Amino acid sequence: MHSVSRGAPAGGQAESGSGPLAPRDTRIDRLRGVLVLLMVGGDYLAGVQFVPAFLKHAPDIGLTVADLVAPCFILVIGLNYGPSFERRSRQSLPDAYRHLLTRYLGLLGIGAIITAGGTVVAGQPTDWGVLQALGMAGLVAAPFVRLGTPARFAVGILILGAYQYLLNHGMLQSVLSSTHGGFLGSLAWGGLLVLSTAVADVWRKGHGPYAACCGVLAVVAAASLLIAPVSKNRVSLSYVLITLAVSALALLVTDVLSSGLAARAGYFCWWGENALALYLAHLLLLGLIELPASPQWYSVAPVWLAVLQLAALLAVTSLVAWWLHRRRIRIGL
Repeated sequence: MHSVSRGAPAGGQAESGSGPLAPRDTRIDRLRGVLVLLMVGGDYLAGVQFVPAFLKHAPDIGLTVADLVAPCFILVIGLNYGPSFERRSRQSLPDAYRHLLTRYLGLLGIGAIITAGGTVVAGQPTDWGVLQALGMAGLVAAPFVRLGTPARFAVGILILGAYQYLLNHGMLQSVLSSTHGGFLGSLAWGGLLVLSTAVADVWRKGHGPYAACCGVLAVVAAASLLIAPVSKNRVSLSYVLITLAVSALALLVTDVLSSGLAARAGYFCWWGENALALYLAHLLLLGLIELPASPQWYSVAPVWLAVLQLAALLAVTSLVAWWLHRRRIRIGL
């Protein structure tokens, strides 16, 4: 993780190292902030028994609201993936690649520490986590970052097709034995990120071309249901394409709604500006909630207690988000 950046202009994105600064896009910050809020709330609700199944991850085949958040977050990563690399490559191409690899290897390392902590301290055995999936996706996408938009669309589809073929021919049990598809499933997450960088290129062309792109994605996603069942645990072809279409539509809606809002940062932008720091902070707070060895305190807590705990979790993390924004501190990789 790079050193904390302080004193950056309110509209500026503080970058690590010697790379140039990029202006912050409040549309991206808003969407990212909503997604981190959903992750925080979803992680808490996942452990409460009375919460209905459609608010939790599907056990295997199927799609729930919770299954949409991680792919949408990858789309948001894709929005800055190419432009960030391009800015750095103007100064030094090797340094641009070095920064890219360092960033996503860092996510892998942080994810490994978190999963190890969940196994050893919290007694929740796991070998893979969401940060590791994001880290591997960034590494898979790195070789294709300089390709043109049509080429990246083609590469993303080829990666997903190859992964689905392997999944159908002996890889399924290995993938299902890990969360988020494990190491092997990273190939599909990487394909999603490659596609996301291409979708981001179309998004920057304006609402008209992007709306058409969303329509094409919806048709392709529907057709993919004929090839493979929808499953987050398998990171199946249809899961990736359907969630990409939904995520692209969410970006379009955010973009349209943001056109009527002031460009200055608000509540959701506070969360979006320090997504990684707030995600890590919520894991610490959630661990404190889970620490008492009493089911009545968390897993089988009554509705009123669960509501209070969730409100406290969101209030504390929101306060941290506001403080970081006010102090103009950006913490990231």
